[in-house]
Order: sequence, then C-alpha cells, then structure tokens
Amino acid sequence: MTPAKVELGRQLFFDARLSSDGTISCATCHNPAMGFTDGRETSMGAQGQVGGRSAPSVINVAYAPNVFWDGRAASLEEQAIGPIANPIEMANTHENAVARLNSCPGYREQFAHVFGSPEVTIENVGKAIAAFERTILAGNAPWDRFINGDAGALSEEARRGWDLFQNKASCVRCHAGFNLTDNQFHNIGVGFDGPDPDLGRYEVTGVDGDQGRFKTPTLRALRYTAPYMHDGSERTLEDVIEYYNRGDNPNPCLNEQMKPLELTAQEKADLLALLDAFEGGGWMVAAPIQLPAEP
Repeated sequence: MTPAKVELGRQLFFDARLSSDGTISCATCHNPAMGFTDGRETSMGAQGQVGGRSAPSVINVAYAPNVFWDGRAASLEEQAIGPIANPIEMANTHENAVARLNSCPGYREQFAHVFGSPEVTIENVGKAIAAFERTILAGNAPWDRFINGDAGALSEEARRGWDLFQNKASCVRCHAGFNLTDNQFHNIGVGFDGPDPDLGRYEVTGVDGDQGRFKTPTLRALRYTAPYMHDGSERTLEDVIEYYNRGDNPNPCLNEQMKPLELTAQEKADLLALLDAFEGGGWMVAAPIQLPAEP
C-alpha cells in the first residue's frame, strides 16, 4: 500500500478500456455517488448484457475475507480482475485488457514506478485496483460514536432500534462487529417465491446446504445503495424491514432464525432510525480528472 499504487488503482478502477467495448469500468457498477453500487436491481455489463445479481458495495471491503455475493473470490486481488474476463460483465479477456494498457505510455510509467517494471500484467492490475479498494472506508457514524462511549450520539429512536437490533429482531446474529457483517453466507429466502431461485453459494461449493445462501452485506451507507438484496428485490429500507418482519419464503435451506418478528409500527421506525445511524463519512472518492492516453 503506497500512495502511488493507490492512485494507479484509482485510475484503473475508472478506466472503461478494461472492457471489451470501452463502455464499462469498475466504477460503472461501483459508482461512488451510489455507495459504490449502481442503483440497478441487477447490473448491466458490456453490450447491454444484464446479469442476475445486484452490484455489492465495496465500502469497507478491505475487511472481507472473501468477496462477491457467493464468496467465490478469496482476495480483493482475485475479485478485481474477475469481472474483466466475465462474459456478461466487462466481456473482455485479460490478454486484451493488458495489451491495451501496455499501449499507454502513462500506464507503463506508473507500473514501472509502482512495481519495478513498465510491463503491465494482469496480476499487477489486480494488485493496484485492490490497493485502491482498500482505501474505501466508512466509519465515525453516530452508531460508532455511541459504541465508543458517546451516549448522546444516538437519538432516542435509534437507541430503541439498537435494542431491537440486538434482541427482538436479532439482526446482530448476522450483522455483527464493527463492520456489521459476519462475513458468512445465509439463506434468508430471497428469490424462493419464484420458479428458478438463484442458488448462490451452492454454485461455488456444490454443497446442498449452501443452496440459496448469500454473503451478509455491511450495513454502511445504506441510503446510497438501494435497491437491496442480491437480486435488488427490495427497493427501500422500509421494504427490507418488512421482509424480515414477515419471515417469508420458506425453503429447505432457510436460516433457522428467519421467522415472523411481529414488529409494531413504532419498532419498525426505530430500526429505520438505527440503520440511518450506521451512516458514516470518509468513503466518497472522485474520479481521476484524466486517464493515461493511448498513442
């Protein structure tokens, strides 16, 4: 992690030349203005192709032991280069992407400075983008200050919401720790009201019990990252709270904690106040003014 490596990664993150048709960059689906998501139910890639899952935020992804909704990438470096060769995301090849970057003198100069060689490699592309992503951090929210001893940091409604979060609603069973995620995979029934549900983690492991399991997302910057769930099926935070309140969509692998919560209207409002209190600053970044030019 050096300033030069982070800056190189920032440029690559915003460079659509990584995609086959020059229209899609990492920032297309992970837009800083949208909490590093894209505001779509499911993301759109090169040539207008539409995928089956929403773009997860990369805020605080530095703390994630595995990446993507199904956890198929074991590191940020692996995650960073995966979409380049995904046929419905950037729809490129690593070889083509690297060749185009190698044609840019400005990139070769930066790669020489950061990695000791002007030759652009896909491994070093991944390292640079991952270094940038590790700087996208959120904290110092009202909830953080409350947890650290500032009793007045939360409103009365949010304090009631925190009690619900830990007890009656049991949100803390999965949204735990400073980053409000256990980094584990759970089946909460999303999509199982339809004929062909996404099987999530099962597609990576082949383990029957992993059917319909998806990674627990962080609860940071929620007002920016709608719609919610891996398929974007819940449009608002109120919808998310109501989904958990119903405990819907039974299936053989449903998490045993999913059950009707019987929340009152006031309790729903208190939980919403708490979710707003998880919002902290520090994660917004700007796009580079200029990217390295091709000859």
